Parts: sequence; C-alpha cells; structure tokens
Amino acid sequence: MPLLGAHMSIAGGYYKAAQAAAAFRMDTCQIFTKNNNQWRAKPLSGDDVRLFREAVQVAGLRKLCAHSSYLINLGSPDAALWRKSLDAFLVELERAEALGLDGLVIHPGSYVDSTEEQGLERIVAAVDEAAAATRGMAVEIWLETTAGQGSNLGWRFEQLRWILEHAADAGRPGMDAPARTHPARRLGVCVDTCHLFAAGYPLTSEADYAETMSQLDAVVGLGRVRAFHLNDSKRELGSRVDRHEHIGLGKLGREPFRHVLNDPRFAELPMYLETPKGTRERDGKEWDAVNMATLRRLLKKPRGK
Repeated sequence: MPLLGAHMSIAGGYYKAAQAAAAFRMDTCQIFTKNNNQWRAKPLSGDDVRLFREAVQVAGLRKLCAHSSYLINLGSPDAALWRKSLDAFLVELERAEALGLDGLVIHPGSYVDSTEEQGLERIVAAVDEAAAATRGMAVEIWLETTAGQGSNLGWRFEQLRWILEHAADAGRPGMDAPARTHPARRLGVCVDTCHLFAAGYPLTSEADYAETMSQLDAVVGLGRVRAFHLNDSKRELGSRVDRHEHIGLGKLGREPFRHVLNDPRFAELPMYLETPKGTRERDGKEWDAVNMATLRRLLKKPRGK
C-alpha cells in the first residue's frame, strides 16, 4: 500500500512535524527545510537534526521529503536571480540530506519574459550544477508537475521529459547504476493531482485516468515517479490555476484518488496531502484527520493500524 502523509509544520522544531504526523497515524510527511518566505536560513543545529531523526524513528515514518521554497526560480532569465535561486536550492538539498529526507520537491521554474525553450535550458543548467555540487548525497531531486499558471514550466509532460532527457549523463530507469549514487538518476518526478487536472489531464473516470497515466508513462516514464501530492482542485479541468481543495470537495471529487491509491504501480510510493489546514466547522475535526480518513476509506484494503 502507498505511504500516506501530509505536509506538516516545523514551527517550534523540526521534530514537531514528525510528532504531529504520528498523532494523525501517518506513514510519512513532507516539510519545509526552512522558512518558506525567506531566502536566508538559520543553520541547522546538531539538536535540530538529532531530535528530528529520533522523532521520525519513534513514529516509524518512511520516505519523507521536503518542498523547496517558492521563492526559487531555476528557470529565471535574470542571471542574478537564477544564481540566487540555485544557491538557495543547494542549501535546501544540504539541509534535506542532513535531516535524512528521501527527496526535495521543486517546481521546475518559470521563464518569465524569455521563452519556454530558454527557461527549460536554464532549469537543466541549474539541475546539472546542483547534481554535480551534491554528488554523493542520497537525497533526490523531485521535479513537480505544475498547473501551468503564467509562465510556469512543468505543466506538460513533454516539458518534464525535455528536462530529464537533457540533464547531463541522464540515467534511465533500469540502468545498473543505483539511483542514489548516480547523480542524474537522482532526478525524479512528483505528481500533483490538482496540478495535473488544472493542466488539462483528466483523471475522474477509469478511462480518463488510464489514458493520462498512459501518457505519463509514454512521455516521462512511470519509473521516474517518486511521489504524489494528493490534492483536490478548487478550479475546473484545464483552468491552469493552482488552488488546492480538501479531498472529495473540489472539482476532482473522490474517484481520481481511488484510482491513484489502488494503482499497483504506485503501491510503494509516498503520497502527501497539501490540503488546507485548520478545523472543519461542523464538528471541529482537524482537516488533516478528515482528509486522511477519506483516503484510507478509498483504499480497497483497510490499513493494519
């Protein structure tokens, strides 16, 4: 069965994210490695790392990841911002490695006032430099599928393929080199259900889901998929607007999540909620608990917990 979790707050200490995930009986979780709205980051202390790793072990969490800062734009045509973004990305990779995370999710980037091709070239240059600078690290780079707002790249499967195919010494699933020791094979994809839908890929019916996954396999390769973000969408199919909603309460409904959760090809992958936080007004239940319960009901077999 897939590993279910959510993005959890690191307020008050990194270890609190792991403890909160355990309280919701999650199998995994996603965090930020630093304040998401600032470029600078306070250095990780030995206690930060130790307490977090201990909390993860106590909770029995597996395949944790981080999401990079939204300030980062590896596709920027502005040389200064591109360098600042790359430097910040390298710091986040180092922090994710220190915390023992499996992956660092990043939106590929935006081409702003340049062209799509130029933006993709800038992203590849940044990924190549990041992979080389962190050679030997275990943490992987997971390119997220995006909704395609504005000049954001990564909303079409072909854009992700271009990045993966042009990365230096690109590895392919099935090669002998272990994914965690070959820099290029540290590149993977995180599939966001809201973003796929907003980008124009239908998921609701079994036929639609099968066709979209067939396209993903043919263009990118399912062997590149490392994780899922499970989010419903406030906006309609093809809107290219990124607005997350609680599971089953948006334009996607519950069926796409039933398809993903019970797809044997993704049975071992981590799947993280990024749905709104807070409490449900009618009964005061935490939305994380509500959304987790919905996902578990959609699994064909109950969890042994």
